[in-house]
Amino acid sequence: MNDLEELGTDFDRVLAVVAHPDDIETGAAGAIALWTDAGKSVAYLLVTRGEAGIDNLQPALCGPLREAEQIAASKIVGVETVEFLDQSDGTIEASLELRRDIAAAIRRHRPHLIVMLNHHDTWPGGQARNTPDHRNTGHAVLDAVGDAGNRWIFADQLTDGLEPWNGVKQVAIAASPLATHAVAIEGGLERAIASLQAHATYNAALGQTPDDIRTFLTANAAANKDRFGGRLCTAFEVIRFR
Repeated sequence: MNDLEELGTDFDRVLAVVAHPDDIETGAAGAIALWTDAGKSVAYLLVTRGEAGIDNLQPALCGPLREAEQIAASKIVGVETVEFLDQSDGTIEASLELRRDIAAAIRRHRPHLIVMLNHHDTWPGGQARNTPDHRNTGHAVLDAVGDAGNRWIFADQLTDGLEPWNGVKQVAIAASPLATHAVAIEGGLERAIASLQAHATYNAALGQTPDDIRTFLTANAAANKDRFGGRLCTAFEVIRFR
């Protein structure tokens, strides 16, 4: 495998768009902690509230609980702005409606970098199947980047004071099997662990202890160090936009 390139820091605003609470914490929170340390503005957009994620908890109870855990997890890495689109957990489609909502968020937050989770059919290693929610959210994000910059797509949004935004330079895809870049995260790893541990009810439902979370994220940070000068890192696939 080729060495991973350093993901540069020539951006001021970041928008992370994922399907569920805990998706960011699983893949990118270590890097986000360092970006907020550096004074970069980071906002989160979640397509669902994760209400279908716990088998023995009704969605009407699960959704608010997972929302609260997500907000708490975000604060640990310095993120105060967390928005939810209220799509249905487990049945996300890469629809025009979802593209419209993501494009509106891009126009509103005007990011230079977008972070998302793996949208490919499988996870790194090529054997574990990715879920439809992750795949469809990712495809909608990539399409919405172009939509947000074209004033004739979802033009009705412009009457609400939103202007087209062509400033997204790149999309960084966490947990991709096609990683090309990385961010050294030794200084953010402890906060990344704490942020995933903050999803306490969901982790317990999965049978994951705080020590399991620490082991999992530490192993992830070490997985690509041989491709990144021996440094603990978060790896991303990077797609660039003009």
